[in-house]
Amino acid sequence: MMRYLALTLALMPAAAFAQFFTWGERNTDFPPAFPEQFRAELVSSDVSLTTETLAGGLVHPWGIATLPEDAGWLVTERAGRLRHIAPDGTMSDPLSGVPEVLAQGQGGLLDVALGPNFAEDRMIYLTYAKPMGDGLSATAAARGALSEDMTALDGIEDIFVQDPPDDTAKHFGSRILFPGDGTAVITTGEHSSMETRVYAQDLDKTYGKVIRVNLDGSIPPDNPFVDDPNAVDSIWSLGHRNIQGAAYDADGTLWTIEHGPAGGDELNRPEPGLNYGWPVISYGEQYNGGPIGSGEAVQEGMEQPVYFWDPVIAPGGMAFHSGEAFADWNGDILASSLYPGGVVRLSLNADDLVVEEERLLRDIGRVRDVEVQPDGTFLILTDFQNGAVIRVAPGG
Repeated sequence: MMRYLALTLALMPAAAFAQFFTWGERNTDFPPAFPEQFRAELVSSDVSLTTETLAGGLVHPWGIATLPEDAGWLVTERAGRLRHIAPDGTMSDPLSGVPEVLAQGQGGLLDVALGPNFAEDRMIYLTYAKPMGDGLSATAAARGALSEDMTALDGIEDIFVQDPPDDTAKHFGSRILFPGDGTAVITTGEHSSMETRVYAQDLDKTYGKVIRVNLDGSIPPDNPFVDDPNAVDSIWSLGHRNIQGAAYDADGTLWTIEHGPAGGDELNRPEPGLNYGWPVISYGEQYNGGPIGSGEAVQEGMEQPVYFWDPVIAPGGMAFHSGEAFADWNGDILASSLYPGGVVRLSLNADDLVVEEERLLRDIGRVRDVEVQPDGTFLILTDFQNGAVIRVAPGG
């Protein structure tokens, strides 16, 4: 049955908020390329939030998908389990048919999403760290049909496997989402090591990329590199570090959030064929204090982030808000934060520039994903050994 954690958080007035939260010391001193790129005005919505635990006891939950017709949710656990959570909070046994994962380091079962034709074919899509033998692994995406009783996946098959495999179990990405044109977009990481991070610049490897494939894994003919014999034709954009957040806005534009090193988390708007710079340029630095790549944050031929953080928020999943609850936030980005934790709200202007930032639910700790519900309330996943699905609604 549903277990509740009833906690009402009254957000502070703006003046008190400004005293309570400060940006913190920077890692680098690179100036922003334009004023709205960094440290937007800190604001407080002056609303109260009520949190309610829908399900607990999840081991490092990572991704969540809302089922239609009030049928509950699908939630992944990084160890390799996919579960169904009913509207009353009842949590199922792990579903059968889920692909084997490499549950090491940052790897495991990652994102889950309903396919665009779910009502007809019940197809769901997963991303995961795929074991490739001899301690190697790669980011992969798979699909399978969800059984009517929601206990199994049938006919699971990969639609994308990152190449080459690697023995560093870090920076897998990975989100999967659907732009509505019959394709799937998959985000990857570059496995973190000094050897592999440079692959984010290589067009013959799918490290540190946004990937675009048809729903069955075949290649869309309008991908930007299909006519380049030296490029992998599934690549959409390159030069990314570790994209763990991705969402489409109301206009159908793709946005991503990726982890930076020490400083330099980025909000991007990836466009086909463009290079987003990692690891040549960055607004962060090495964890040991050394420079990244060229030691610069700007270089000709490489794109600038829409926004960056220093110090970091360690971003997970993201969503654009819509709905009656918190209606003043419609069109805003809600991004999960692993460190310092909670949820980060970004308000955009008509030119898609960030003009306000707000830190919400700071005492919740590590938040891995955010899922907006049709009524405007939203769910968050807390990334702990004893993690939870928590609903966030307006207070009384």
